[in-house]
Amino acid sequence: MNAPLVETAHHSARTLGAALIGAVAISFSAIFFALSAVEPITGAFFRAAYSLPILAIIWWIGRARDNRPRRSQWLAIGAGLMLGVDVLLWHTSINFIGAGLATLIANSSVIWVALGAWAFLGERPSSRIMVAVPVVLVGVGLVSGIGQSDAFGANPLLGAVLALLAALFYSSFILGFRASNDTFAPPAGPLAQATFGALLTPLFLGIFIRPGIDFVPSWPAHGWLVALALMAQVVGWLLIGYALPRLPAVETATIILIQPVLTMIWGAFIFDERPSPVQMVGAAIVLGGVAYVATSPAAGDTSAGSATENDDEKEPGGALHY
Repeated sequence: MNAPLVETAHHSARTLGAALIGAVAISFSAIFFALSAVEPITGAFFRAAYSLPILAIIWWIGRARDNRPRRSQWLAIGAGLMLGVDVLLWHTSINFIGAGLATLIANSSVIWVALGAWAFLGERPSSRIMVAVPVVLVGVGLVSGIGQSDAFGANPLLGAVLALLAALFYSSFILGFRASNDTFAPPAGPLAQATFGALLTPLFLGIFIRPGIDFVPSWPAHGWLVALALMAQVVGWLLIGYALPRLPAVETATIILIQPVLTMIWGAFIFDERPSPVQMVGAAIVLGGVAYVATSPAAGDTSAGSATENDDEKEPGGALHY
């Protein structure tokens, strides 16, 4: 009689482990981009270009289980276009405010997803969302360094604004990506199509942005970009997409918060990023607002013991910014 409980506990531990590994992998995204020292648009293009073939192969292996209609597949590509804009804005914000703070603000997308679902899908947000929005905006204002002579970053105000815009575009991506997989197909297919869309965005914007994409690989820059593509776009996303829909709300919130905190730690150790005391207070406020939303019942309505044999057909979840 106790065998099913043992299996459930094992499944829960495996799921939580996958989520933690995914969060750690994604936490290096901003670090690898900063280490590559390429232009934001070049980084946005190659993180998609290097990850797309691998995602396509994974999808091809399990393509028989992907029963999405053609409309959903086009929707995934359209969502990827939003992802491409998000990544470009986020990469640019890193140059102005550092990897840690840029990633922290971008992870406020968990709140904007809920508001977007309300505006476009009629999904009324919880009262927690309405409380968290002004709190998070206050935190972003403090992180932006307004009126601070010791604020960290080449242009912290611009960096904070760009990271906030990145969060908004990432929210659009999440909403479109969710709608593109309403049949709960394995995530590799929708993710490959979204990555293709994210590849198209810098190709198009590169016509107008100067300097444009540098298509000539160089070392070690492209070594870091390969690591970025494999760890975040492939390993990180697939693990998070597998794990988050199966975790209860509290564990989901913990995973969502681990990623930006780890990025801030890596930024401090690797790049000596030292936000001012006021910026750190703002960062804590943003984290608190995101945590307040992420721990609401709507943030995760699964339980650790609810996994089934068909769990890998669930929709990829979570709003970690990568």
